[in-house]
Amino acid sequence: MIRKASLLLVGALVGAAAVTTMSQMPLNVSVAANAAATDTYRQLNLFGDVFERVRSDYVEVPDDAQLIESAINGMLTSLDPHSSYMSPKSFRDMQVQTRGEFGGLGIEVTMEEGLVKVVSPIDETPAAKAGVLAGDLITYIDGEQVQGLTLNEAVEKMRGPVNTDIIVTIRRDGRAEPFDITITRDIIRIRSVRWREEEDVGYVRVTQFNEQTFDGLKKGIEETTAAIGEDKLKGYIIDLRNNPGGLLDQAIAVSDAFLDRGEIVSTRGREADETQRYNARAGDLTDGKPVIVLVNGGSASASEIVAGALQDHRRATILGSRSFGKGSVQTIIPLGANGAIRLTTARYYTPAGTSIQAKGIVPDIEALQELPEELVGRVETKGEAGLRGHLEADGEEQSGSQAYVPPDPEDDTQLNLALDLLRGEQANSAFPPVSDSAAVKN
Repeated sequence: MIRKASLLLVGALVGAAAVTTMSQMPLNVSVAANAAATDTYRQLNLFGDVFERVRSDYVEVPDDAQLIESAINGMLTSLDPHSSYMSPKSFRDMQVQTRGEFGGLGIEVTMEEGLVKVVSPIDETPAAKAGVLAGDLITYIDGEQVQGLTLNEAVEKMRGPVNTDIIVTIRRDGRAEPFDITITRDIIRIRSVRWREEEDVGYVRVTQFNEQTFDGLKKGIEETTAAIGEDKLKGYIIDLRNNPGGLLDQAIAVSDAFLDRGEIVSTRGREADETQRYNARAGDLTDGKPVIVLVNGGSASASEIVAGALQDHRRATILGSRSFGKGSVQTIIPLGANGAIRLTTARYYTPAGTSIQAKGIVPDIEALQELPEELVGRVETKGEAGLRGHLEADGEEQSGSQAYVPPDPEDDTQLNLALDLLRGEQANSAFPPVSDSAAVKN
C-alpha cells in the first residue's frame, strides 16, 4: 500500500468510510517562505476577525465548533471535488467501509453545482433495487433541500437506522420534473467480487476495490477455471463497469494478477522526489489466457488504474465506453480526535506515462449498451471533466459516457460482444493480441 496515498475515491460513499495513512513532511524555511508566512498570518488575522464578528453579531448564537468545521471544509472543497474534511464519525465510517461492510443506501456520490450527484449505485443494494441510476441528481432528502449542504452533511442525512425509509427527490436528464424514490436503509455488505461461468468463458464482476477485492478475484478465477476446465476455457471477462474505485493497493494487486512484469502505475506529486512507481511481480493467475475488461462512464479511479495498466501492456482488450476520468490520488491524513482530511496529493499515470485526469480510458473497442427506450439519453455521465473545480487535464478534456449495466445478461450488448470475441465468433481489427504482457517494460 502506498504510504502517502492509500485511497482512490470518486466521492463519498453513503454510510461509508476509508483507511488512513500517515505522512511526515520535511519543513524547509527560507527568507521567501518567511515573507510568504507573514502575508499568510495577515490573512489568518482576517479569518479571526470575521469569526469573532459572526460569533458576536449573528442573529442567533452560532456553534463555534460547527463554524470552524465548515470553514475547514470550505477551504478543502474549494481545491477540487475530492478534497474534504471528515468529522470523527465520518472518518470512523470510512475505515469501516474499506473492510467491506457498512450501513447506508448503497450509492457512490459526489457534489455537483451544490447538489448530490450519484456516480453509481452499488449492485444489489437498496438504492440499486429502488431504481437509482448513475448521473441522477439528488435535490431533496426527506423533503429537506440539498442545496446549501456540504457533501458530508448530505451523506449524514442519508444514513440512519436499518429498516427505516428515506425519500430522495431525484432530478434525471430526460425527465421534465423531479420525482421521489423511497429507499429502505439496510446494512450494506459489499461483496466486491462476483463470478460465474458463461459456458467456456469465466466472468468476474468487480464492483469496488476494498480490502477483500484481490482475494475475491483470486477465488473467482480459481473456481471458474476449475468448473470450466483449463482445456475448454477460452478466456476471462473482467467487468469494471460502474465500479467507482477504492483502495490503490487493491488496484495494484488486481493488475498484478494478470501481469508478469512491468510497471503498473506511477503517482506523481508536487515535488519530483515524490514520484512512486509500482511494478508487477512474476505470476499470472490466468496463465496467459485472453482477457477482456469492460468499462463505462461509471468506471473510475482504481478501475481506471487496472484498465490502463492492462491496456498499455496489451494484456487485455478494453471494451465499452470511455471511463470517468478520475486520475488523482487522495491521502487520508488523521487529525487525532478531530477526524481527518482527505487531500488530493498526486496524479497517477498509466505505464505508458499517460494521465487520464478529466479524459478517461478510451476503450480499444467502443461498444455502446443497447438501452431500454425509457433510458435513452438519460444514462450519460459528465465524468470528471464535468465536475466543478476539477484538476485540469494534460491536453484536451473529454466528458460524457454511457453508464448503464442491464440486470439481465441476455440484454447486455457489451458482455455478449466480449463473449463473441473471446470465442472467435466475431472478428474485429481493433482486437489486439491479449497474451503479450511485454508491450510496456521497466
